[in-house]
Amino acid sequence: MSGASNHKARRLAAALGWASLGLGAAQLAAPRVLGRLGGFEDSAVSRATVRLVGMRELLHAAALLGSRRPASMVWTRVAGDAMDLALLGRALARRAGARRRRVMAVSTAVAGMTAADLYAAMRVEKGGTITPVAPTTGLRASITVNRPRQEVYRFWRDFENLPRFMIHLDSVETGPGGHSRWRARGPARKPVEWEAEIVQDREDELIAWRSLEGATVRNRGSVRFMDAPGGRGTEVRVRIDYDAPVGRLGLAFARLLGEHPDQQVRDDLRRFKQVMETGEVTRSEGSPEGTRAIRQLFQHVAQPMR
Repeated sequence: MSGASNHKARRLAAALGWASLGLGAAQLAAPRVLGRLGGFEDSAVSRATVRLVGMRELLHAAALLGSRRPASMVWTRVAGDAMDLALLGRALARRAGARRRRVMAVSTAVAGMTAADLYAAMRVEKGGTITPVAPTTGLRASITVNRPRQEVYRFWRDFENLPRFMIHLDSVETGPGGHSRWRARGPARKPVEWEAEIVQDREDELIAWRSLEGATVRNRGSVRFMDAPGGRGTEVRVRIDYDAPVGRLGLAFARLLGEHPDQQVRDDLRRFKQVMETGEVTRSEGSPEGTRAIRQLFQHVAQPMR
């Protein structure tokens, strides 16, 4: 695939992605208004339907703007258009007068969009794979743990301890030569695996690593351990740089869902502090998996775990 064709295909997929983003945001923000414009009655079912279609459009946007193979993502838009036309066809048969004319107008617009999506899907598929530029994202976080520096370092240096407080991490298997294999849950709980190696290891002071060739998400970072002022234990400073696999739009959606990586790291450090100071992560029925950013959207008075 030539560079010019790659660029045109990327622009076409991006245009459809931004169109989905705008349409989906509008449907979620104003389902009643869009339902009336489309000739539908103002009912709970109608508003729920508009919101569901909006959520589908946002998923299309995330997929189109972040996928390495947008052709299949564009075809999902075509399938969604077909579903919309089927719904509009049923509505058209049940409407009369001004409402029927509004449904016909919306149907004509969706039919035109379907034709555009079909054309785009064929063009993008012909163009082949699009390789998006993955932006490098940097995370910085720190916390003070009321335990001696040597103890904090030793606990973290045994990477198999990390899943105890990193809830997205399923397991870490350590091997010879500072190598390790990591298994985690990515966006939408999709499993992600990679191998890493330690590039610096200063006892009680620093652990630095980088992922090996072939990692799904290329990453590198370090953890520093320093005596906290006033004899308050150990200050832990974490730095992580990684290539975002779904681009900046994907990170924006993740932030809205409480799954943004910098939120994850801060939550992980809070759980790490709890494990080091109390031996376990504080849990309640309001937050059974421990401190997690998304739970802050649904805060309530917590009760002890049964």
